[in-house]
Amino acid sequence: KFQLLALAESGFDPLARTTRFMLTEEAHHMFVGETGVGRIIQRAADVMNELKTDDPEAIRNHGAIDLPTIQRYINRWFSSSVNLFGGEISNNAATYFAAGLKGRYKEEDRFEDHVVVEGIYEMPVPHQNGADVARLATEEIPLRNAMNEILRDDYIGDCEFVVDRWNRILEKADRPERLSLPNRRFNREMGIYRGWSFDPEGNPISAIEFERRSADWLPTASDKSYVKSLMTPVLEPGKMAAWIAPPRKGIDGKDWEWEYVRFDKASVGIGLGAKPSLIG
Repeated sequence: KFQLLALAESGFDPLARTTRFMLTEEAHHMFVGETGVGRIIQRAADVMNELKTDDPEAIRNHGAIDLPTIQRYINRWFSSSVNLFGGEISNNAATYFAAGLKGRYKEEDRFEDHVVVEGIYEMPVPHQNGADVARLATEEIPLRNAMNEILRDDYIGDCEFVVDRWNRILEKADRPERLSLPNRRFNREMGIYRGWSFDPEGNPISAIEFERRSADWLPTASDKSYVKSLMTPVLEPGKMAAWIAPPRKGIDGKDWEWEYVRFDKASVGIGLGAKPSLIG
């Protein structure tokens, strides 16, 4: 979304118009993803309330995905996503902006200076301190060279809104647990934080400490095996997999139990995959 929004500010009009069109489809993808995870969280909350326990093993035995596992997957995929914005300090990003190929999110609406010859961005930069633990020092980066980080800021803010909405699901279910995003420095494989170890709060730690605690912070082999075991089709109308709650409402005013798609169950049975046909 945010890479497309930055390209939508391009001075090259065909690129700008094309990416604006692509954003319509991207909005649908984001809606499906956000509401899908929300339904998984809702199901976890329902099972915890039903069983009157937050024990992950008990939640799994009931077919749902426990919140600690969901948090580890949030940590994993959020840290992977922030990698996609590129290096925090980037000559390429400065060149693209200077050439008018790429702008900032809502460039015209949010900013008065569209040239950005001057200006700085204050950034915590890791340095060697004679040990395996990084020493963070705030440095002033020319604003053009920090364009990737500016876009990453907007992306992180958007993700925080999504997590807030997921937490409201837990709040409405009278659950005390809350989900959170890890710090942008956590588990990085791109940019200035690559090769350094940080905990989910962004505090520098040793590589040994990160390895020791990684099972608390990132999906384990057991987590992946369990989630994979849940991936079995549920094709009967009115039935829902045990790990996800029903949607709040169906499509086009219909109940969620309505048979939206008819599957060729014979194909599913022999391992060829379901062959859906739309109804109505």
